[in-house]
Amino acid sequence: MPGRHTSPSNARVMRIVDVRERSVPISRYNDPSLPSGALTTSIVALTTDVVRAGKPVVGYGFSSVGRYAQGGLIRERFAPRLLAAAGTDLANDAGTNLDPFRAWSVMLKGEKPGGHGERCVAVGTLDMAIWDAAAKIAGVPLYRFIADVAGGGRTPDATIAAYAGGGYPYPSDDLARLCDEVRAMLAQGFTHVKIKIGAGPLERDVERIEAVQALLAAPNHLAADAMNAYDAERCLAAAKALRNHHLWWFEDICDPLDFETQAAAVDVYHGAIAAGEALFSAAEAKLLDRYGGLRPAKDILLFDPVHTYGLPGYLRIIQTMEDGGWPRSAFWPHGGHLFCVHVVSALGLGGCEVNPFSFAPFGGLADGMMPQDGRIAPPQAPGIGFETKTDLHALFALLAREEVVR
Repeated sequence: MPGRHTSPSNARVMRIVDVRERSVPISRYNDPSLPSGALTTSIVALTTDVVRAGKPVVGYGFSSVGRYAQGGLIRERFAPRLLAAAGTDLANDAGTNLDPFRAWSVMLKGEKPGGHGERCVAVGTLDMAIWDAAAKIAGVPLYRFIADVAGGGRTPDATIAAYAGGGYPYPSDDLARLCDEVRAMLAQGFTHVKIKIGAGPLERDVERIEAVQALLAAPNHLAADAMNAYDAERCLAAAKALRNHHLWWFEDICDPLDFETQAAAVDVYHGAIAAGEALFSAAEAKLLDRYGGLRPAKDILLFDPVHTYGLPGYLRIIQTMEDGGWPRSAFWPHGGHLFCVHVVSALGLGGCEVNPFSFAPFGGLADGMMPQDGRIAPPQAPGIGFETKTDLHALFALLAREEVVR
């Protein structure tokens, strides 16, 4: 298992000296004035006692998107464990850097299995900041650091496949505004897109799909995400209605734990099904594989590397699914942000989502970075490269200068 080490000897005292968290609003739309369900996310700034260029190394992280902020859990439960940990509990064997796997074990000490809830997101938020800090201490981009410590010796991919996510229902002029959004995605250099369905009648879902497919090079350049909105009856009806639309994939088609309905829909739909975004552990992944009716040669796995207790938990899911015969090319992590870009490159996964117009300033790519024929490259800055996104770095930098939120 990646990250299993012997105890360090003669390691330097390496500490996390400050953790700051703030909840911030995020929007599903490029226009943040549109109603978005009062979505929030947590941002964290994690300061180490390591100094580079005369300043302490600070790692940044956030709670990905879709699960709301995790301030209480971070401030009251997991950050205090990191702050109280001895340096040898956090350092690698050589004492030259943080060991993200050891830090992960510190956060989860005493936690019982199961009951994942939102605990997994709080841990994943801090885990992202730890990986950012560790890669900055090493002086390398995160994808190279992950490949070195958890990649099994593989060479990271220089570019990765990426698609544009978005396409949430608009409160007015939905089809026209949806098509404008997709045209803007294509103008940026994306070749494949994903839109949302499931919020209205099935007939409306079909209209949205057909309107977007008319703009794309081929019908199978579109994925449709039902956001787990369909009950059993609507799920089977949608599977029948959409099976001749030749989608790239049909995503989150029912309740994430309703494996019976999902398996029945797989039999009816025949095309590729994508699942896993709302599952958070290796144990849940095993249940999905065993009972969800999915096919390793065809279907897509969407587990979020932040929502699955961070990268250590995500690696356990990858191992679980590989043991079940799944290829790494089936993994297309949810999230739509730079952390996932590094993970995909380092681990040789199928590709990733990018949210060019959603969840600002977290979605999208580095400033000035555009896809080339649907492929992107990770930032070359040390760490995750949040510093390469001006608006996002300003948000993190403000947090790092603020007083600790208690």
